[in-house]
Amino acid sequence: MLDRLRENIRVVFDRDPAARTVWEVVTCYPGFHALTLHIVAHGLWTRDCKWLARLVSHIGRFLTGIEIHPGAQIGRRVFIDHGMGIVIGETAEIGDDCTLYHGVTLGGTSWQHGKRHPTLGAGVIVGAGAKILGPVIIGDGAKVGSNAVVVKAVPPGATAIGIPARVIEPEMQQAREEKAEQLGFSAYGISSDMNDPVVKAIHGMLDHSVTTDQKIDAILKKLELLGVDCAEERATADRFDPNYLNKIVD
Repeated sequence: MLDRLRENIRVVFDRDPAARTVWEVVTCYPGFHALTLHIVAHGLWTRDCKWLARLVSHIGRFLTGIEIHPGAQIGRRVFIDHGMGIVIGETAEIGDDCTLYHGVTLGGTSWQHGKRHPTLGAGVIVGAGAKILGPVIIGDGAKVGSNAVVVKAVPPGATAIGIPARVIEPEMQQAREEKAEQLGFSAYGISSDMNDPVVKAIHGMLDHSVTTDQKIDAILKKLELLGVDCAEERATADRFDPNYLNKIVD
């Protein structure tokens, strides 16, 4: 128990630059309070003290605004940032080193008994307002964007964004970010709310640009294998004006 508390305190300093002292974390961090009370509630739940477990959970919800069913299984070094409005269902499972932001729901889509809530692998990050619904599996190291609604499994290391969420494979996500940097802006500077038609258009443009670059590079490589000098064409591609997109926006 004490080891878990020490880990939960250390993880706050690791992931929240606003944390200053241990006393501040222990007294002023609702995520720490919610996880501490859940350790007690879950222990009571597994010992068949169901009513008392629910009471402890209810007190935690009243004090922190974070609702965690005592039956939920939560791993070590989990960090809840801000936390207000988080809901974690009875059969939810959260792996080690996960991070949840405020407004996250790990909910069910059925009234049937049995496994009906999500399973998060190790190191998963769930953005503010995201909803993960049903007995879906979110793979190790995956990321769920803010306000996404996830109803299907997300592979390890992938990113899920949008409503309903669509999965961006790690390679495509990295390529998109590199292309965005080449164009003169950060991909993180654009909202991940895929309901915004402007955001959809920009993300679509980035994906199309990445795919086009890959096709052109493949063509140039084949030409070079045939003995064609493509140095000028490659140099032309490298001279793309990084402020071109900003000029269009302005």
